[in-house]
Amino acid sequence: MTRVISLSLLAALLAGCAAGPAKTPPGEPGVAAIEVRRATADAAALDAIATSYLRLSLEIGTHEPGYIDAYYGPAEIKAAAEAAPRDKVALLAATRALLAETDRTAQSLSDPLAKRRAAFLRAQLRAAETRLMMMEGTRFAFVDEAERLFGVRPQLKPLANYDAELAKIETLVPGEGPLAERVEAYLDAFTIPKDKLQPTFDAAIARCRGQSLAHIPMPADESFRLEFVTDKSWSGYNYYQGGYHSLIQVNTDLPIRLSRALDLGCHEGYPGHHLLNMKLEEKLVKGRGWTEFSVYPLYSPQSLIAEGSANYGIELSFPGEAKAATERDVLMPIAGIAVPADDRYWQLLAAIKRASGARLTIAQQYLDGEIDRPTAVALTQKYLLVSQPRAEQSVRFTDQYRSYVINYGLGEAMVRAHVERGRPSRDEMWRRMERIVSEPTLPSDLQTR
Repeated sequence: MTRVISLSLLAALLAGCAAGPAKTPPGEPGVAAIEVRRATADAAALDAIATSYLRLSLEIGTHEPGYIDAYYGPAEIKAAAEAAPRDKVALLAATRALLAETDRTAQSLSDPLAKRRAAFLRAQLRAAETRLMMMEGTRFAFVDEAERLFGVRPQLKPLANYDAELAKIETLVPGEGPLAERVEAYLDAFTIPKDKLQPTFDAAIARCRGQSLAHIPMPADESFRLEFVTDKSWSGYNYYQGGYHSLIQVNTDLPIRLSRALDLGCHEGYPGHHLLNMKLEEKLVKGRGWTEFSVYPLYSPQSLIAEGSANYGIELSFPGEAKAATERDVLMPIAGIAVPADDRYWQLLAAIKRASGARLTIAQQYLDGEIDRPTAVALTQKYLLVSQPRAEQSVRFTDQYRSYVINYGLGEAMVRAHVERGRPSRDEMWRRMERIVSEPTLPSDLQTR
């Protein structure tokens, strides 16, 4: 009996196969049509959240100068936000409501890119909630603040971990007196004269642009304007204007060393902030209509991606000995700086960078109240090997931007690990970099993708 049933089932199955696939009954949508409708509904839901997020971000910006780093969306949305902003309590409630709505929407998403878009919006809203709480007086421990704002919990090393690097620097700059003073005196010989700043930076940025353009296509009408300014807590800044245009400012409060020309040219320009903002505008705002990327709140996970990719972009553009060769053969002659007879200058700069992680530990101790400001300045002098005026400027930056300092070194390390994972070719490294700066990338994406 069992065999008879099996044969009957087999015959039925064969008959079904011969008859071909089942047809959709007349008047009912097919699978493809259902998927299109679902994708359209998902996009509409995310578009509505994005519009609310845009207005919300601009209103928050009215309560804190500098909160909005860039905006190039519809002028009427900005005008309305500035004309009638809600108070901080109402904005905090609205942010939490939008967070909940984003979570509900994310549960039904099936498209991977839509999921990434929702995750980005959620992370940005979480940061907005945190910043509003801070505006209202809430204080978080340094690592908690960093995690809530920028999406990464920093693992900080004790300052003693950097002492071995200082010992190595001692051998590079021997002599009497404090090590920081000896380092400063040595590096002063590589200061760019003020009348040589413009041509030196023009040449440096052109080199940075050329390296990036060889690997990442750019809009034909992209451009930037370079200005030299004073009275800032930072050394360089990119103000993205929209329409593929940026204003790049370089602070001249303190003498500018030659090493900063390529560093700032890549970091603020190519493949750093200018290129990242251009690609987001081109690929996401104009290409997909994702309006949330037309606003950039400074205190958000977006900043870790921006600063990390900008810092790593220096090394990506000028790997190995390429940076030293460009400085030696191109920039030093333009700046009128004597080319050194050996590589000690570049060895010193590399050693100083290896000790630069101390900045995060000093910031944590200072902001958490473990040390006072004079101690923070003294420790900055010791571990970052700078003069007191430069140390004061560094601590002034921490006063203003707080845990934002994690985005540079930690962000760079995360971008490097992602781009160089598996020892890829140079072309593949640039392709990975392009994806980072052209997609809704979060810090967590660097760790998992």
